[in-house]
Amino acid sequence: MPPPTFARLLPETVVAVEAFGDPGTEPVFPGEEDLVANAVEGRRREFVTARRCAREALARLGHAPAPIRRGPKGSPVWPPGVAGSITHCTGFRAAAVTPIGEIVSVGIDAERAGPLPDGVQPLITVPGEPELLDRLTAAHPGRSWGTVLFSAKESVYKAWFPLTGRWLGFEDARLSIDPDAGTFRADLLVPGTRRDGGAPLTELNGRFLLGADLVFTAVTVEAD
Repeated sequence: MPPPTFARLLPETVVAVEAFGDPGTEPVFPGEEDLVANAVEGRRREFVTARRCAREALARLGHAPAPIRRGPKGSPVWPPGVAGSITHCTGFRAAAVTPIGEIVSVGIDAERAGPLPDGVQPLITVPGEPELLDRLTAAHPGRSWGTVLFSAKESVYKAWFPLTGRWLGFEDARLSIDPDAGTFRADLLVPGTRRDGGAPLTELNGRFLLGADLVFTAVTVEAD
């Protein structure tokens, strides 16, 4: 079996586990039932699979199976000393975790490849980004550059929130994308004061991969 796609985007200290599809009979893990008590069946199944991926990743770090609760803004609550991220989209679920050390935060996101729905681009871009997407499309047509930008900002937020405890909107980061290197940088347009006393966040860097059907993005924040 090939290594997880996110293993190609993340440092070796980060453990990633992925799943394509959901076993329909898998139960909700004890202690998480209330989190999906009112969810429709499809949402419940993706939740169960994504949380299983997270527990499998945590097990590789030596953690016993345990409920993964939700914290502020719905973010997963990880064991002490662990940073992590979960993502799911149609037909795909994944989790990535790492011991806090060289890496202090991680964010991953996956989206179905394809153009953004009508009307979405103006909602997720800041000045300069529409022109960036135009240049990327002209140089590399047939690729989902708008979705790359959307996914990258999702990964940026997931890496930002555990360190700052604050919301980060699509309008609060300006992206640059290097299509040849498969990398992106988010210049943060709001103060990045951190709760852990680390250096304020002014930019976050990540990597992306365009698959046949999926777009993958990942961001890690290194220790000062």
